Amino acid sequence: MIDDLDEYAKAHGIKHDVERTGLKEHVHEVRWEPNPYATDSPRSPYIGVSVTLDCGCEINDLCAFAAQMKEQRGWNVASSGGWGSSGRPEGKRTYSLRVRRKSLTD
Repeated sequence: MIDDLDEYAKAHGIKHDVERTGLKEHVHEVRWEPNPYATDSPRSPYIGVSVTLDCGCEINDLCAFAAQMKEQRGWNVASSGGWGSSGRPEGKRTYSLRVRRKSLTD
């Protein structure tokens, strides 16, 4: 029996939870570049990219970020594979993701 519909919705990604995802509900300021350390085949539909969020958000939930990027920029972010992050001197994190090549735009 479900006794708290808000918690149920959050757990299933139906209701956005900033604390859990690290992502605010706004248009993100995103910088990206091809990941120089990724070994991508030019024939692969996906490319490894390095993403930095200049808006101060952090990616704690890749599926939530993928949904926001699909809506905001039309990106198809792979959410079933591995991804990672690293720190930068200015305090912003850089995330290593895989994105469908044809969906990437500036």
